[in-house]
Amino acid sequence: MFIDDTYHLSYCTNIHPGQDWKNTFDSLKQHVPKIKAAVSNLSPFGLGLRLSNTASKELAEGHHIEQFQDWLQENDVYVFTMNGFPYGNFHDERVKDNVHAPDWTTKDRLTYTLRLFDQLAILLPKGQAGGISTSPITYKYWHKTDANKKAAFKKGAKQMVLVAKHLYDIEKNTGKYLHLDIEPEPDGLLENSDEVLAFYKDYLVPIGLEMLQESLGKNASEIEHLIKRYLTVCYDICHFSLAYEEPENTFAKFRKANIKTGKIQVSAALKILFNGVNDDEVWKLLSQFNEPTYLHQVTENRGDEVITYNDLPVILERKGSFKELRAHFHVPIFLEEFGALSSTQDHILKTLEFLKKHSITEHLEIETYTWEVLPANLKEDLTQSIIREINWLKERL
Repeated sequence: MFIDDTYHLSYCTNIHPGQDWKNTFDSLKQHVPKIKAAVSNLSPFGLGLRLSNTASKELAEGHHIEQFQDWLQENDVYVFTMNGFPYGNFHDERVKDNVHAPDWTTKDRLTYTLRLFDQLAILLPKGQAGGISTSPITYKYWHKTDANKKAAFKKGAKQMVLVAKHLYDIEKNTGKYLHLDIEPEPDGLLENSDEVLAFYKDYLVPIGLEMLQESLGKNASEIEHLIKRYLTVCYDICHFSLAYEEPENTFAKFRKANIKTGKIQVSAALKILFNGVNDDEVWKLLSQFNEPTYLHQVTENRGDEVITYNDLPVILERKGSFKELRAHFHVPIFLEEFGALSSTQDHILKTLEFLKKHSITEHLEIETYTWEVLPANLKEDLTQSIIREINWLKERL
């Protein structure tokens, strides 16, 4: 939906099963009309669409995309953003670090992303911009040495520059502006704002100059502008709270470097506070969030350094003395506390306050995808939970 002529607001449909196109479309037909009726009954409802590689390939077959367009029009729904991070199945099986596979060092990731953009260019209404979020190049632990990581940065940058060129051609031919939104997260090759800045400075811009300057007949300044126009950042609030970064500081860094924020994913992490009184209860409650499907990295702020434990079981096994930990578990955004545990909802509120004073992006996408694996006492009807999240965010905008 469009809020105050400023924001396209929706939720990410990675919350629904989507192994193939039939499964994806059935989920949309089951949930989206009910959600729209509750939160955007009299106006068009925007969708944050997630397509697996299989679903995307099947959408391109036969008349599927035309049938989907007809359904969107009949239900007064439009697609403005997509989640191109998870490539394969995202439900009912172990995902963990495989969410990064195939990574940006592979042809498969490039092919998938280009296909998604071709489909978004068809689905996106005229006069609107569209974006697709994607992984932070690769999973850090797959590349053991500095040389291997440097090679991954270089290969990832080359492939993303090819995407930028593709988006340049789409805009030239159709007038539709699309952008790839790179999404940092703990243990990704890009984890925080400083690493994002270095990636642009050391890889994206110089490699873009090398690959595009002669073929496009543009000078260095124009190529840098092109790279930063089509390759943007997905600011996932949960992820940046795990990096212990304040929104105002992060956005100031990006603004100074002329790096755009293509999308803000509105999400909250678990915040674990220890006071020495009820710590046993805190550990007991935290253990209820230990589930086998997704990666739940845990971060600790030690002065100027953020320490990352690569999954929740690691910290549960060692325990120890801590003042505060944060866990990568996308908890409902409308809840500030979970018994003795808290959330980083305060980072959402800080981001929203910043948005009231600064124009950062027009794309807001709620991304709470963990409803199936939440502790039993937090599980409620899925459709009603999505409606509650959207209304909570609408009220604060």
